[in-house]
Amino acid sequence: MKDASVVKISDQAEAPWLRLPVRDVGDGFQLLAGYTILDLTTSVAGPYGTMLLSDFGADVIKVERPNGDDARRWGPPFLNGHSLWFTAVNRNKKSVVIDMTGDEGRSQFRELLLQVDVLFCNQPLDIQRKLGIDYETLKTIKEDLIFVAITGFGLDGERAELTCYDLIAEGYSGVMDLTGAADSAPQKIGAPAADMLAGQDAAMATVVALLNHQRSGKGAKIDVSLAESMARFLTCRISSYLGSGEVPTRSGGTDSVIAIYQSFNTADEPLNLGLGSDAIWKRFWHAVGEPDYAERPEFRSNADRRLRRGEIVADIQRILLDRKRGQWLDVFAEARIPAGPLNRVDEAAHDQAFQQRGLFFTLKDGEQLLPQVGLGIRIDGESSTPRSAPPTLGQHTEDILSALHRSKAGASSR
Repeated sequence: MKDASVVKISDQAEAPWLRLPVRDVGDGFQLLAGYTILDLTTSVAGPYGTMLLSDFGADVIKVERPNGDDARRWGPPFLNGHSLWFTAVNRNKKSVVIDMTGDEGRSQFRELLLQVDVLFCNQPLDIQRKLGIDYETLKTIKEDLIFVAITGFGLDGERAELTCYDLIAEGYSGVMDLTGAADSAPQKIGAPAADMLAGQDAAMATVVALLNHQRSGKGAKIDVSLAESMARFLTCRISSYLGSGEVPTRSGGTDSVIAIYQSFNTADEPLNLGLGSDAIWKRFWHAVGEPDYAERPEFRSNADRRLRRGEIVADIQRILLDRKRGQWLDVFAEARIPAGPLNRVDEAAHDQAFQQRGLFFTLKDGEQLLPQVGLGIRIDGESSTPRSAPPTLGQHTEDILSALHRSKAGASSR
């Protein structure tokens, strides 16, 4: 896991991913080494959760149906026949094809279950019971199992049997109603936010359960809901409503509790500006050459500034139109004022600071090259290095099932 292994392909290459730093597979983080996860999930939320755990060192066996994870067919875009949505959330894993609808497949699954510490599933409760993969059934096979279910609405309650996708969860949570301009229709967040948050919640809960298992020897039943993970994302907004009775509405992000905290135009491109404290408020006005403005008594506190937000916004906008964004960002960086660009996806992906910290790279596994978004967490000065590229469907079926048979035969001979 050496940064020196990162090399650079020519910036003149045509495909965007060929302009990323190249990182060879390696040992990666080993904090969860020795733990094995059986992953029955599909799509995004579950695979993202198990990939996070794999980035920290856990081994993940991805059990797929004969026709594979749904996300393998999500596209275009595809790269060398691989769905880029699938490859985004499935590195470091071993793919095993098992038909859970037949007796042989269920027997293989139960043998695998005895070899692992954690099971992830995202099937609704009725399907879990039909396949015999619900917690109550599996606990009779492996009493100390850590069972992680990611569903739309949880394993109990009046909506437990409803099917769900990220879009549906976002609608239930309230986030879509707050997203967009005041005169626009509600909008979905521009990423599968509920999926990613639920996957992250599941990974976090799994680590906690593993720590408890070390102390107590007990397993756990972890119940994560897309809708609840997404609703919790709105904690500050919902808490404010509950305490005040004021229902927030769409405003294009201009109605923050902080005054001032929004986007502004400059002489060329827009920027974001966050004046989140009295000290920053004063530094801003000194930086733009109007120190007297900072001392006006009617703007003394954040509460005062919120009452006069429109007036302040107009004054700031007038000033920022005098220079280009890059010039202002230099001024604000020098004055320690939170400010930044509104990047497009391509601009974010090729941001040198992100790349230098290992967030975006092209993974090289043998002859295979694939773009990846890294863990985004550095430990002891290192970013995580993947151990392997996302697997092809059933790539490890023979190896893993053969090992099971050898283990079973060895146990029988003793």
